[in-house]
Amino acid sequence: MKIVVLVKDVPDTWGERTLDLETGLARRDASDHVVDEINERALEVALAYADTHPDAEVVAVTMAPEAATATVRKALAMGAHAAVHIVDDALRGADLSLTAEVLAAAVTRVGFDLVIGGNLSTDGSGGVLPAMLAEHLRVPHATSLSTVELGDAEVSGTRVTEAVTARVSAPLPAVISVTEALPDGRFPTFKGILAAKKKPYETLTLADLGLDADPARAPWSIMTAISPRPARTAGTVIVDEGDAGERLAAFLLENRLA
Repeated sequence: MKIVVLVKDVPDTWGERTLDLETGLARRDASDHVVDEINERALEVALAYADTHPDAEVVAVTMAPEAATATVRKALAMGAHAAVHIVDDALRGADLSLTAEVLAAAVTRVGFDLVIGGNLSTDGSGGVLPAMLAEHLRVPHATSLSTVELGDAEVSGTRVTEAVTARVSAPLPAVISVTEALPDGRFPTFKGILAAKKKPYETLTLADLGLDADPARAPWSIMTAISPRPARTAGTVIVDEGDAGERLAAFLLENRLA
């Protein structure tokens, strides 16, 4: 069983996030970036399976700037057997469509029985990449799973929506995405950190993947305008002078909050 886990390098959730007002892209400070927490949960699903199946292989795949090396190595320290890092200046600002195409090429090169990703990244919050990736790979997908059971020929799990709880399954090879209902990722041990330095770590460019690196391959979506977030203003204070209820109701109606 070969399991590919999609790993994304994102700004620290608890850090301050800012946008470059000229490019519309997030400012990237390598010291303030981490493995996306939802991807750690996806990696935990793969590693938990590998713990009881010694023949299983877990490969972490990411598309990120060169500065993301440290976060990718964390996936190796957690237990992944190998990592593939796609680095190319032509991918700066890539949208979901281009990202899915590039990741599909990398996953195909690696080979897979199962691809696991998070259902929603903490930075872009696109929520569609796993399904788009499955379309490129021409395999079934089961997304937003809150439980995962992996067998020799099938992956299944539970998907919880506002209306129902459904049991879904897909034959392998397949793509799945997981939610925050899955367990947290394990902490890297000192032994794991040392071992990570010796594990296979392949860096690829678009040319290595047989894709066109021509700058003309622009993203299918672009940002047309951007402005800084307005400064926080003081809220409206309603002092009860016997008519607070009426004033509160009027405020809610005026601001279309009720």
